[in-house]
Amino acid sequence: MDAPVSPAPRRLPRDLPGWLRYLQLAEIPVMQRTADALETLRAIEDDVDGRMLVEVIGADPLMSLKVLAHIAGHHRSRRLTDVETVGQALVLLGITPFFSTFGPQPTIEQHLADQPEALAGLHAVIARAHRASRFAIGFAVHRMDHDAQVIEEAALLHDFAEMLLWLHAPSLALEMRRRQRADPTLRSSAIQRELMGTTLVELQQALMRAWRLPDLLVHITDDRHEEASQVRNVMLAIRLARHTAAGWDNAAIPDDVRDIAQLLNMGVEPTAALLHDIDQD
Repeated sequence: MDAPVSPAPRRLPRDLPGWLRYLQLAEIPVMQRTADALETLRAIEDDVDGRMLVEVIGADPLMSLKVLAHIAGHHRSRRLTDVETVGQALVLLGITPFFSTFGPQPTIEQHLADQPEALAGLHAVIARAHRASRFAIGFAVHRMDHDAQVIEEAALLHDFAEMLLWLHAPSLALEMRRRQRADPTLRSSAIQRELMGTTLVELQQALMRAWRLPDLLVHITDDRHEEASQVRNVMLAIRLARHTAAGWDNAAIPDDVRDIAQLLNMGVEPTAALLHDIDQD
């Protein structure tokens, strides 16, 4: 009797339309702590308010993405500009409908249980997103930007396409990282275009439009509009989060501080002090 034949691995896409279809159909797991916290709240649903849910969901870029995409896809009669944050989405959806819609969540830890290196890579991207969101809202509050919450959320979600790649094409994500480390002079976009047939920026913008995410959120996460102060706010927060991920000794940090000082209309030394204060919060 012949041995059973293992199914062939699913071929990865080679262009933007292919990746768009691939990831639109893919499940989005969330962080284990998010899944656990939601189940704890589900058990006391009658005592749960929106603030409690926002604290849990807003700390997880993947769960935030799921909620925003759901609202956009199921409330098309309402202007998308009316719902720009997770908090606003939950007000529109309601507590009981939220729990009815979102049952026990699959987790990234389960999804990548047999690929610890990819899981570590994903955790690093999520940690960077959290760090960037702290810097972004710190800058926005200093600038007295009335869209501070959207800016915070934009920084948290800025690299969600990379997160999805770690989840659903982990070998490819690892190869991209290997090439970048082997030759730091290579532009990440060039590596992505060679291996994916598109870039993560292009893919993310396409996914945001396909999922009908809020226009303001789409705009703020688009680095091509870097001349806009809100986009620059997010971009500089992302840059600083990358450069300070392993400490404050990176040679690029003085340039970051100078550019952030310009954004905040402050001197370089007061800006540096502010950044350290934000980092310690």
